Amino acid sequence: MNPIEQCEQLVKEVYKHFDASHDFQHIERVRKNAFEILETEPNANKEIVELAVLLHDVSDPKYATVQEVSEEDRIIALLNLPVEKVSHIKEVIHSISFNGGNETEAKTIEAKIVRDADRLDAIGAVGIARTFAYGGAKGRKLYNSEETPRENMSVEQYRTKDTASVTHFYEKLLLLANGMLTEKGKELAKERHQFMELFLQQLRIETGEAL
Repeated sequence: MNPIEQCEQLVKEVYKHFDASHDFQHIERVRKNAFEILETEPNANKEIVELAVLLHDVSDPKYATVQEVSEEDRIIALLNLPVEKVSHIKEVIHSISFNGGNETEAKTIEAKIVRDADRLDAIGAVGIARTFAYGGAKGRKLYNSEETPRENMSVEQYRTKDTASVTHFYEKLLLLANGMLTEKGKELAKERHQFMELFLQQLRIETGEAL
């Protein structure tokens, strides 16, 4: 069994315990996005990209439990990868999170590909579905017209306040298309971004709220 096959088998067990917004189907969609971007980035390391995609959410703070060794480190250790590969994979994973706008710079082409691939799955029709799936799992309101979207948040502020699902569009999702780092990512993000704007427009009509 090669490292990718082994990694996929191990991470599937972790993602079984996450809600539908971050399950293994999310990983499969991000991998599909990454492969599409990879076709236009011939100098990127496909193995690093795929392993980073598989691992990128296993230690997500939204789901992580207190333990001595993180799921990410536990699984990576079982793969017996060279030190330089482990370092590269961790660098890619560390650069993905939005963190309320406090993101780490994606310095390598592999980091740029995986970040774009993950963020593409956060927008468009799937992004809308995931937002409400996560909000439902956390018992959040669908929308709150009295809630003002936040700017210039700290990571802690971003992660600890339970805002309504629609507010999340303004605090994150509608900002992602302009932050794409690859040309293919930018191209793929346009239609998805436009669809979200149409969705919000229709939601305003149906609710009569100034969302």
